[in-house]
Amino acid sequence: MSACVPDSTTDAPQPKRLHQPHSPPPAPPRRFRVAGADFSASIAVFLIALPLSLGIALATGAPLQAGLVAAAVGGLVAGRLGGCPLQVSGPAAGLTVVTADLIQRYGWRTTCAITVLAGLAQLGLGCLRVARTALAVSPAIVHGMLAGIGITIAVAQLHIVLGGTPQSSVLDNLRVLPALLARVRPEAVVVSALTLTLLFLWPRLPGRAGRLLRKVPAPLVAVAGATAAAALTGIRLPLVDLPSWRSHALAGLPEGPVSGLAMAVLAITLVCSVQSLLGAVAVDKLTAARPGPVVRIPRSDLDRELLGQGAANIVSGALGGLPIAGVAVRSSANVQAGAVSRNSTMLHGVLVVVAALLMVPILEFIPLASLAALVMAVGIQMVSLHHIRTVTRHREVLVYVVTTLGVVCLGVLQGVGLGIAVAVAVALHRLTRTRITHEEKEGAHHVHVRGQLTFLAVPRLSRVLHLVPQGARAVVQLDGSFMDHAAYEALQDWQRTHIAHQGTVELTGRRLGVGTADPRPSADRRPTTGHPGASEGTGATGSAGSAGSAGSASSVGPVEPLGAVGCRCRPWTPWRNHQCERAPLPSSLPYPAPGNRPGGPAAFEAEKTDRTAEPAAPAHRSAEGGRAGAGPEEAVLAEAGLAGTSPAGDEQAGPGMATPGMAGPEQGGTALALSGLVGSGSGGHQLMRGISAFQRNTAPLVRSELARLAQEGQEPSQLFLTCADSRLVTSMITSSGPGDLFVVRNVGNLVPLPGEESGDDSVAAAIEYAVDVLKVRSITVCGHSGCGAMQALLDTGPVDASTPLRRWLRHGLPSLERLADDSRPAARLAVRPSADAVEQLCLTNVLQQLDHLRAHGSVARALGEGVLELHGMYFHVGEAQAYLLTEPVGSSEVFAHVADSEGAHSVV
Repeated sequence: MSACVPDSTTDAPQPKRLHQPHSPPPAPPRRFRVAGADFSASIAVFLIALPLSLGIALATGAPLQAGLVAAAVGGLVAGRLGGCPLQVSGPAAGLTVVTADLIQRYGWRTTCAITVLAGLAQLGLGCLRVARTALAVSPAIVHGMLAGIGITIAVAQLHIVLGGTPQSSVLDNLRVLPALLARVRPEAVVVSALTLTLLFLWPRLPGRAGRLLRKVPAPLVAVAGATAAAALTGIRLPLVDLPSWRSHALAGLPEGPVSGLAMAVLAITLVCSVQSLLGAVAVDKLTAARPGPVVRIPRSDLDRELLGQGAANIVSGALGGLPIAGVAVRSSANVQAGAVSRNSTMLHGVLVVVAALLMVPILEFIPLASLAALVMAVGIQMVSLHHIRTVTRHREVLVYVVTTLGVVCLGVLQGVGLGIAVAVAVALHRLTRTRITHEEKEGAHHVHVRGQLTFLAVPRLSRVLHLVPQGARAVVQLDGSFMDHAAYEALQDWQRTHIAHQGTVELTGRRLGVGTADPRPSADRRPTTGHPGASEGTGATGSAGSAGSAGSASSVGPVEPLGAVGCRCRPWTPWRNHQCERAPLPSSLPYPAPGNRPGGPAAFEAEKTDRTAEPAAPAHRSAEGGRAGAGPEEAVLAEAGLAGTSPAGDEQAGPGMATPGMAGPEQGGTALALSGLVGSGSGGHQLMRGISAFQRNTAPLVRSELARLAQEGQEPSQLFLTCADSRLVTSMITSSGPGDLFVVRNVGNLVPLPGEESGDDSVAAAIEYAVDVLKVRSITVCGHSGCGAMQALLDTGPVDASTPLRRWLRHGLPSLERLADDSRPAARLAVRPSADAVEQLCLTNVLQQLDHLRAHGSVARALGEGVLELHGMYFHVGEAQAYLLTEPVGSSEVFAHVADSEGAHSVV
């Protein structure tokens, strides 16, 4: 559970707290404390960093000590000052090409000075707080840049692997490769092959022994194995040469043309900053997805990370080290090894210093061919097939290929510049590319517009619209997210003309900005069943887990009577519950501020006028909240809106999960059967229109993700147990999508105790399946305001077993007893007292069901192993506000208000 949350009950200013409330003052901080997890992680990272740092220094042509200097400074300086606690910085493979070019062009001492200047530039960018601007670069450009650098590294190191010497460029290396193959040194190839074999096979060792051996990093094993084999067999190869530190070259004054030096500083700054910032974001994702006990690690501060990287580059360049950036391989190893603070990164830097001072005789046994093979493997891995598939799926493969070829053939800055130019050209092409088609089917003329509708497409739009005969029924489907004023005017003018000739126009699409206002004079309008503001679409926004459907429709012109096709409400329209006919509301009814309404003030005024001017219509529900003809159980539940609702989405059902009275007389029958879906009832047509809108608008967006889930199987991270109330849309209030939540719903969000299910084990079966098979990491019990089940318990007390619903509600009696027990901690909200007894029981019920969960064997075992968490949640429907259960405060269990900020501290 999260930390205790203070209860602010007064408006009086309070002094700033220096420690958590309801807890003793903290003890004086120690000077330096290293957790056991940080110590073990630092050793793992050190064993990876040592050979890689030497290999990258070899690949750049710099002194080998420069790699060790950069690794030590990256661990100590960037680790202490950076904004990402678990990111490990040091000499990165992504900087190899740029650094090698600078060393050949300006020499080593000037390259060190360029590194210092690049660090100063990073400090300036960090002070300007522009770190997040780097994230605006297209991922296709970043991945293409890294792939080009990887190809350059691999081709250059291939020469050392074969016993030769690399040239200055990829094209030169490829040109001399045939001659090198004619005079290959077999001993170098053997050592390199042994290194690569150990590198790729070591992580795949099977069995229990393999699991233990795999804790030793594969790069260390590969280099150590090749070194031992070369030493034992007496193979003579060039070895690592580490001169005395007394002769180590430090930075000098930069020498060379100012424009060339400025471009060099820009290149180092760009590559270091982008790689480090993207690495920090990736580390946050790895940390959040790490299994095991939850350790609170702050999210990355990207501006501080940029400052830390700048300071590290200044120190590294001044001491004669390579440029520094965040390194993905070491950072992921740090996270996977269980690091919990920045101490692991700093301690790894200390270990590098110790190795550089005391292990020089051992390091000088390493063959250069082994280090070259290691770096070549890293370069090959930088060309990621996963990234290629991703950019292909997003239709950005052209940007990726151009950037990669530009980096390989021209250089990093030139390749990135080409990539940006192509990305801009592709974006402009997509903005101006619009497909407009026309077809006639089922007596209607369908005009389908795909893409952005701008003034460039107006001639084609006008030409296609005039193919629709006068007086015909027209359906215009807009599948774009933007329409400029010229296109709007053209579409509205045609619509007005078509309706004047007794035609009908129906506009549909994801987001509809036209057709909300009937162009005819008010005296000529016929009453329609749609509502003003229907064009304010909630349509598909591209999120695979959006709670709403993607359909939207607006119809003007002559319409059919209310019935099979007369209802013009869009499927799953928000706020309306699809009631095309509503009773008039009193003029004194408060309305939200116009600025907060979808569509702005105009939509607000249109809706207010429409709602107050409509004639009275037969109400679907009784004044008490129930439906006509509802049974006694439904009458109790109807107050909370449990009756007369339909199931929400594709969520799983449990005992009592079929909400009573799901299909009433107004929905076209009392049985949910196929004939009810396609008959004359409005409920069936509502469902069919919703499914049709999903297939048309949302399915194309989520099909690839669902196909992946269908192939790979579900791996949800959470079991979410909540009430069957139709007002609780789990995917909406948790911002989740397909594959995220394993949902169990029933009346009252009840968890029967083991052995008390009265012959119905579905809840227990779902819990066992989620914990033991799906391996969920958390279980959340979510109650809500106005729960009809809790109201029924309060009204009737101990219930009899005369009906299935009453038998099911008996599982809520322990919550009722807990409410009456003053000796147990009371449940309350942190921001206010409970509104009434029903809300108090809803909160208490969440606590009781969490206790019931702990009694299940699978849950108890997972809690004991530390692989599962239990969470309590309360959702207030009227406020649209979520509350999370925190640690006990005194004699109370507090549900804390969840803020709407995106920061890590979102519970207030």
